[in-house]
Amino acid sequence: MITIVPVLSSKDKKAFIQFPKGLYKGNPHWVAPLDMDMKVMLNPKKHPFYEYGTIEPFLALRDGKVIGRIAAVTNALYAEHHDAETAFFGFFECINDQSVADALFDHATDVLKSKGFSKVHGPASPSCNYDFGLLTEGFDDSPRIMMTYNFPYYIDLILNHGFHKAQGLVAYKLSQEKVFKNEKFKRIAELAQKRYNVTIRNINLKKMDEEIKIVKKLYDACWEENWGHVPMTGKELDAMAKALKPLAVEDLIMFAEVDGEPIGFCLCLPDYYDILKEMNGKLLPFNFIKLFTKRKQIDWCRILLLGVDPKYRGKAIDAMLYLKIIMNARKHGYDYGEGSWMLEDNEMIVRGMELMDGEIYKRYAIYEKSI
Repeated sequence: MITIVPVLSSKDKKAFIQFPKGLYKGNPHWVAPLDMDMKVMLNPKKHPFYEYGTIEPFLALRDGKVIGRIAAVTNALYAEHHDAETAFFGFFECINDQSVADALFDHATDVLKSKGFSKVHGPASPSCNYDFGLLTEGFDDSPRIMMTYNFPYYIDLILNHGFHKAQGLVAYKLSQEKVFKNEKFKRIAELAQKRYNVTIRNINLKKMDEEIKIVKKLYDACWEENWGHVPMTGKELDAMAKALKPLAVEDLIMFAEVDGEPIGFCLCLPDYYDILKEMNGKLLPFNFIKLFTKRKQIDWCRILLLGVDPKYRGKAIDAMLYLKIIMNARKHGYDYGEGSWMLEDNEMIVRGMELMDGEIYKRYAIYEKSI
């Protein structure tokens, strides 16, 4: 018999956090999220998401043993910018058993339906600004930093429950060797810089408060038209900046400016998941040292964000940012870059990636169901 129970006690939260570690044990690709980050995420008093959203986590039990988990998620900012009918499921992990998955989905959707929602999207853990999407292609490789990984059978568990694909996401692989052999790409970037008098500058990590204000303004302008986009609040950006600052490389985070006015932004991080993989979610007491002692083994970086103000799109300013990022990444010894995630039907992004000889090497999906 399958029982679905809410996560209420500290013991329940520990079980919710630890369950995937047993599920993926022996899998060479999955990377455990840090326990400390998950504890904050599940704490309404500590995480800024709860200013406008809710996360209700549940566990599936059989004979007292955890066999699955899920969360019912609501998001008032999504309702404000898109529609008020849609809620989300997230944090889904499950054994390969359709009856368990059905019980989890039924419970989460019943909770959301009782709140007046008629559609559910997911996985969103808890939104597009965090872990987003289900991996559907590329299972033979570990995720890059802040990207998701799951078993292939999750696709069937979701589809068999009546969900259908609402949106596809892609990750592009960029090779230093291919980019620097591409004279057309370099020429376009250089011409754009001269034609529009664009300057590129690195972020100043010593003036983070001032820089974050610029990022917030650009983030809202550059991504507001994207499918499913939800703006980040000031507190969310502050929290993310605080978490990422120790991992940041100053010349991999940059602004494009025209006459001193920021018109574009790019955030790229070394792929610390290569190191975190061996920590099993435990940063303390001593694992954090590995983030510094093993940095030289990292040969991937991930371009998390790259956006240009709509007024300056179509002028190859994105190419300028990409070229500068790739040049700087090369100095640090990163041979490969991942551009992710990107909407598979975003023609402008696709053209930019193809111009750099990028190749789609992973795919993800967001699913939808009427409830």
